[in-house]
Amino acid sequence: MSRILVTGSADGLGRAAAEALLSAGHQVVVHARNPQRARSLDALTGRGADLVVGDLADRDAVRRLAAEVDGTGPLDAVVHNAGVWSGPAVMPVNIVAPYLLTALLRGPRRLVYLSSGSHFGGRPGLTGVDWRGRGAGSYADSKLFVTTLAAAVARLRPRVPSNAVDPGWVPTKMGGPHAPDDLELGHETQVWLATADDPEALTTGGYWYHRRRRPPHPAVHDEAFQDRLLRTLAEETGTELRP
Repeated sequence: MSRILVTGSADGLGRAAAEALLSAGHQVVVHARNPQRARSLDALTGRGADLVVGDLADRDAVRRLAAEVDGTGPLDAVVHNAGVWSGPAVMPVNIVAPYLLTALLRGPRRLVYLSSGSHFGGRPGLTGVDWRGRGAGSYADSKLFVTTLAAAVARLRPRVPSNAVDPGWVPTKMGGPHAPDDLELGHETQVWLATADDPEALTTGGYWYHRRRRPPHPAVHDEAFQDRLLRTLAEETGTELRP
């Protein structure tokens, strides 16, 4: 049995991943943005899931959340599922929060980051990025950054499998009711990478789509770009991500 944190698990892909992990017998820590959203997780906490609450757009809340999770025991894996499509929270939620949690949480043995096919349209440049969410940021840029973060962590922490997953364009609240991809397949790769003992699931630095490894945007494996991103995020948050 593994202990796994799934961020953004009140609905959509995060909820599906948390339910699948619970059904498989794992100890799951579910997350909601606020107490109102947390009420939708009663069915999962009733089945034994632990609950943490915190707005990932708020850096102080991310720090409190990390301390709370660490205070209740070590994690075997984190599925960085939470994400927003538009508005001022794009950069804070989609890249700053995953970076901070990765830097702050003690010793997860596997890391899974939610990417998107939209990352191919991202801009591999850091000048002028609004990390604090004072204006709307580019979703494509945020997903390029978080995919690059997954690859950078894989390089810095070679013993910790760190991978990015494109779940497909699935019919969630974010994807819309007419999205063409398979909702069930949308969460299976995250669960597999977080828990499976298959040799492929234990590899690192991959960009995955439905359990198949695919080449990401060329910038993702550019070590100079990785280093610039990590340095910028460390300076922005005052928190360094260490090997």
